Amino acid sequence: MKNRLRIIIPGGSGQVGTVLSRHFHQRGDEVVLLARGTQPAPWRVVNWNGENLGGWTSELEDSDVIINLAGRNVNCRYTAANRQQIFGSRINATTLLGHAISQLRHPPRLWMNASTATIYRHIYDRPMDERAGEIGGNEPDAPARWKFSIAVATGWEKAFFDAATPNTRKVALRSAMIMSPDSGGVFDLLLRLVRFGLGGAAASGKQFISWIHDTDFLASVEYLIAHDEVDGPVNLASPNPLPNREFMGALRGAWGTRIGLPASRWMLEVGSVFLRTETELVLKSRRVIPTRLLEAGFQFRFPEWPGAAQDLVGRWRAANRK
Repeated sequence: MKNRLRIIIPGGSGQVGTVLSRHFHQRGDEVVLLARGTQPAPWRVVNWNGENLGGWTSELEDSDVIINLAGRNVNCRYTAANRQQIFGSRINATTLLGHAISQLRHPPRLWMNASTATIYRHIYDRPMDERAGEIGGNEPDAPARWKFSIAVATGWEKAFFDAATPNTRKVALRSAMIMSPDSGGVFDLLLRLVRFGLGGAAASGKQFISWIHDTDFLASVEYLIAHDEVDGPVNLASPNPLPNREFMGALRGAWGTRIGLPASRWMLEVGSVFLRTETELVLKSRRVIPTRLLEAGFQFRFPEWPGAAQDLVGRWRAANRK
């Protein structure tokens, strides 16, 4: 690919999209964000609704990379209406992009579509990778309502890989939790718990946390762009997931506090109602490893959580000094 890329990011107005847009813009690439409505940004923002073809399709012509992030935020209660929006927004936008790409005279060489490490089953005893990992949905020890997340993930990937785009390489980004010090992200939320003395183990604390430092997330996306031989599902996760108890302990250590009140399962269930979210985001054991990235030669800068937490806390403090 040429040195300066033209990168289109549908649905990139959230935290992950901002991290990606900022990175590639600072790198000197041309970034075009497709979003519902337009807002001021250092990169171009073009209006789309994720449901209908329109003028935005011309932005895809002669582009190098599409990184589709479109989909309603899952950090909410799974009511019937929210379920419909979470599922439909992902499937419809992905199908629409496939249709648009199929009509281009000069389609992009690479289409990366967001997916999730949640696609694998709730598991403690062994890690899940792209080859031997088991897709979830039938775990006897997981609540039935967790099946919805699996249905979303599998439906999302099916819509992506079913799209008829023979001249475009496709990579599904099965991302773990992306740890960035930016306001409003998952790291910011976890650190807030630690800062207020609430950063203890959640429930048993044995459930595994899969995560990736934002530096490695961005580097892995760059790596996949550069390596034409890699396609299909790829796990974007640190090679070292760890139990929730150890994860929160390392975060408390990075912040400099030893105290962290634990939260029992019933406390999490009650709290999730008031916070309008789901306990699955905390209680599901995600033990995901990035076999395909490692085999392709990618090297993680932050493979271990304690070192990653130290870096993220330092950056958070630097950004929040008054």
